[in-house]
Amino acid sequence: MPKDSDAAFWMWAEACERLASAERLRHRIFEPQRAGPSRLPVWQPPADVLETEHEVLVIVALPGVPSGAVEAGIVDGALIVSGLRVLPPELRSAAIHRLELPQGRFERRIPLPPGRYSTPVRHSLTDGCLTVRLAKAD
Repeated sequence: MPKDSDAAFWMWAEACERLASAERLRHRIFEPQRAGPSRLPVWQPPADVLETEHEVLVIVALPGVPSGAVEAGIVDGALIVSGLRVLPPELRSAAIHRLELPQGRFERRIPLPPGRYSTPVRHSLTDGCLTVRLAKAD
């Protein structure tokens, strides 16, 4: 029969492994990728997709991205959100001690629930989150 200390060690090791796994996933989400024919580096922002009877709501985390730097459209049953995040001009000459928020071109392809949606795609950017409301077409 295992001792209490053995069980505690196993639980601690399991918790540490889960934290390490979460950290690897976080790095993978923000890891620059090569996109399409332009071969520009791309990062993928996290997103939530919610559906009601009348619309699909997509929320994309885009801290520090101005609304004019974002494009959104539907292509082949997916919402494509793309744009550019750059350091504010006053920070470009600053000494950077930690930089975790990704910079540069971003693009996210978000599969949508089956159906037809009204166009054009309308979006707003508030408090660092892009909100896209897709009205379901009759």
